Amino acid sequence: MFVLLEAVSFTLLFSKNNYQGSVWFSTANAAVGRLYEWTSSVESFFKLKSVNQSLTQRNFYLERQLSQLRRLYGEATQKTDSAELKGLLSLKNYQTVSAQVVSSELHKANNLMTIDKGSLDGVAAGMGVACGRGIVGVTYLVSDHYSVVIPVLNVKSSRISCAIRGHGYFGVLRWYGQEAGYAYVEDIPRHAQFKRGDWVETNGYSTIFPPGVLVGRIVEVYNSRDGLSYKLKVALSTDFGNLRDVVVITDRTIGERMRLMQAARDSLKLNVSE
Repeated sequence: MFVLLEAVSFTLLFSKNNYQGSVWFSTANAAVGRLYEWTSSVESFFKLKSVNQSLTQRNFYLERQLSQLRRLYGEATQKTDSAELKGLLSLKNYQTVSAQVVSSELHKANNLMTIDKGSLDGVAAGMGVACGRGIVGVTYLVSDHYSVVIPVLNVKSSRISCAIRGHGYFGVLRWYGQEAGYAYVEDIPRHAQFKRGDWVETNGYSTIFPPGVLVGRIVEVYNSRDGLSYKLKVALSTDFGNLRDVVVITDRTIGERMRLMQAARDSLKLNVSE
C-alpha cells in the first residue's frame, strides 16, 4: 500500500507541475539515452567480426579494380588498344570467401596458417588467399570447416607469377626463410626499366590469383647468379604478424581452363609417343 501511494503521489507531482515534469522528463531521457548508447556499443562490439570481414573483402576488390583502371587509363591516354579492359571485365569471374586466421606461424622455414573456412564453404586446395593489403598464400589442405594455407612466408610456397606495376615485366615470387617482411622476385629481364619504390603485383598469368593483387614495394635490386636477369627484394605489403581477416579467391572459369590445359598435355604426350 505504501509503494502504491508513493507511485500515485509521484504521478500527480510530475503530471500536475510543469517544473517537476520537465525535470523528470530530462532525467528520464538522459538515463534512457545512456542505456541505448551502452546497448549500441555492445551490439557494435559483437558485429566487429562481420564488419572487418566486409571491409577486407571490399578493400581487396577496390585494390584490384584500381590497378586495372590505372592500366586502362594509361592505354587510353596513349591512344592504343584497350587490352586492359578485358582484364578489368575478367574480374567478374572471381569470387571470394571471407575467412579468419585461427593460427599462424612466422619464424619457421615452412610456415603454415589455418583459416576457419573449408570445403563446405566452397574452399578447395590450390586457391589463392589474400587480404585487404595484399597477397597471403595458397590453400593446401582442406577439411569440412578449416583449411591449411601455405603463406608467402614458406620456402616451399608456390612460385607465384607477378609483375612490376606500370611496366609489365614479370617474374616469380620466392621467400628464402629469412626476414618475415621481405620476399624476392626473380627472373626479371635485364632490359626491364624500373626503379626502387615501384610496386609489384600479381599479373594474372596463373590460375591462382587475378591480376592486380598487391605483393609489395621494391627496396633493393640485385643481379642474378648467372647475370642474365635481376632479382628484386620486395617489402611485402601484407603484415603477417597482424593478420586476421582474409579472403579466399575462387575463379569460376578455373575448371574449364584446367580441363583445357590437361587436354593440351595429353595431346603433347600422344604426339611424342607417335
